[in-house]
Amino acid sequence: MTGLIGGAPKQDTSAMERQIEMQRQETERMRAQAEQERRDLAEQMASKRTARARGGSRALLSEARLNPEAGMDETLGGQ
Repeated sequence: MTGLIGGAPKQDTSAMERQIEMQRQETERMRAQAEQERRDLAEQMASKRTARARGGSRALLSEARLNPEAGMDETLGGQ
């Protein structure tokens, strides 16, 4: 008789809805993380490409000295 008066009783779907929402949030988080990793990789690749094009470090600086940018303390021929 319940079918005639009020229809079938409604089932509680709140647990299933919470689970679906949690999965949606996890998917969104994973998508954002993948996008960030893609951006970081692209930035690294661009940086390497720029360094290769410009030679990385200055060509006239000697790698043999501890601090090549400091210059020389002594002049040639003088004391």
